[in-house]
Amino acid sequence: MFRSHLTEPLVMLATVLQWLVLSILTGAVVGTGCSFFLHILFAVAGHTYTAPLWLQMTLLPAGGLLNGLLLHYGNRLNRTGLKDSVIISVNDQHGRLPWKTFWLKPVATLITLGCGGSAGKEGPCSHLGASIASGIGELLHLNSELRRRLVACGVSAGFASVFGTPIAGAIYGVEVLAIGRIRHNFLFPAIVAGVTSYEVSRFWGVPYPHIDISFAGVFTEWLFLKTVAIGILCGAVAWIFIELLHGAKRQFTRLRVRFAIWPPLVPCIGGVVLALLILVIPNDYMGLSLPLMDRALQGQPMPYLGFLWKALLVAITLGSGFYGGLITEQFVMGAVAGGAFAHLFGMTPALGAAVGLVSVVAAASNTPIAAILMGVELLGGESILYVSGATIAAYLIVGHRSVYPEQQLAASKTSWMTARADVPVSQEKVRLSGELLDWWHERRKPAQGGHGKPPGEDS
Repeated sequence: MFRSHLTEPLVMLATVLQWLVLSILTGAVVGTGCSFFLHILFAVAGHTYTAPLWLQMTLLPAGGLLNGLLLHYGNRLNRTGLKDSVIISVNDQHGRLPWKTFWLKPVATLITLGCGGSAGKEGPCSHLGASIASGIGELLHLNSELRRRLVACGVSAGFASVFGTPIAGAIYGVEVLAIGRIRHNFLFPAIVAGVTSYEVSRFWGVPYPHIDISFAGVFTEWLFLKTVAIGILCGAVAWIFIELLHGAKRQFTRLRVRFAIWPPLVPCIGGVVLALLILVIPNDYMGLSLPLMDRALQGQPMPYLGFLWKALLVAITLGSGFYGGLITEQFVMGAVAGGAFAHLFGMTPALGAAVGLVSVVAAASNTPIAAILMGVELLGGESILYVSGATIAAYLIVGHRSVYPEQQLAASKTSWMTARADVPVSQEKVRLSGELLDWWHERRKPAQGGHGKPPGEDS
């Protein structure tokens, strides 16, 4: 009897030790790989802001063609039948990813950002982290469940390496897998991998910006409601962005099929569209747009339609076939929108930008818990009172849609709607619940049928 009481804690201790070893190893390798990539990216990206207009307009189509050629021919190296999506890898492929093509997305991102395409920097790092973790799992002959957790660790480590947010990165790598479900048995290894990757990246000299926002004054219920209003606004911004992104993908696919266009030329056409757009849209909306985000967080005036300009450029960039991340761009859209509309809610532009910064991420990626922790790690612990209600409100307002079509829908966000569980969000259409429909029909019966006899009829 005594021995059986010790069995469980001993097994759990062995589990902790096992994941300490696996997660530290994964985090260290991923942190090193992502640091190498980020140093190259810092050297390549951002130069187009000061380039002559004619050069900017030339680089965008050229970058599109290079992206198209790279991804079209590079993906032929993948003869495994596996998809290179990290979400699909964990949910459907037992933690396996095609190893021969792991370098394609990082290189394609360098081309995208180097030519001025509007995209983020975290996507290739998360993909690189997941690929490295999958390779380690294969090398150590781990079973499918351990490989799944290890791949989630790789995503978390890549995210932490990019933004310097190890805890938020850990939660993001787990939360992004499905809407409405967090696998708690993934959390410990993800946190260890995220912290390790962050420390290794700091060792390799990756710089992390410090966001200095002053949350002065006494926090009140009224101010909390104002931040929720900003969250609702950011949920609408995320909704617009998602629809633009998926709409652009559909239109470019339709264009390719209808006119039988050679696939590598499609992103080149996207580059031409981008080149025309920058004739009317300021060039600080190109690329990562980090200077624009910094100005918003400093409280400088932002245009009301600034978020729409950024969303449009990102949608055309990624929808036409360029490759890049999405989270950095969601930061920018949120900060710009929050800063522009803050005064309508009686808030300072800097506070509105800070709240918007993480709220659009919570909505577009369906990761509200990770977004709250991002606020804490990027803005300071005091920000949790300001961002919590906003991020959850944004997450609800965007509904059952996502920038990641392969993200699974584990649970409906409201009891008034139903959906099949564990189906990719792109394949499932939520429906009004039977209880709500029954209630509505019951409410309509008296109005339709009335009571008693029709008017004018004798009793």
